[in-house]
Amino acid sequence: MTEPGVAASERLDKWLWQARFFKSRTLAAKAVTARRVRVNQEVVAKTHHKLRAGDVLTFPQGGAVRVVRVRAFAATRGSASVARTLYDDLRAPVDALTVDG
Repeated sequence: MTEPGVAASERLDKWLWQARFFKSRTLAAKAVTARRVRVNQEVVAKTHHKLRAGDVLTFPQGGAVRVVRVRAFAATRGSASVARTLYDDLRAPVDALTVDG
């Protein structure tokens, strides 16, 4: 259930920033418009794409590929500990340069 004052959906760029995956909303928007973010395995190029709880995001972060499930939304950008409550990490970050074998 959603807390009072917290929306049931959120813009993709804003959520990525609130969840602290990007330092600024502008950087989050650039990643989305560069078609580097997938929502439920579909490439998204619109920053205003509406996320809903349960959506799975895949995107590069540093040298790793992140896969997270949207758990909740926030009214404002909070601390790192609050940001971690907004998602479930489905795959621990793996170094993109690591090669098996």
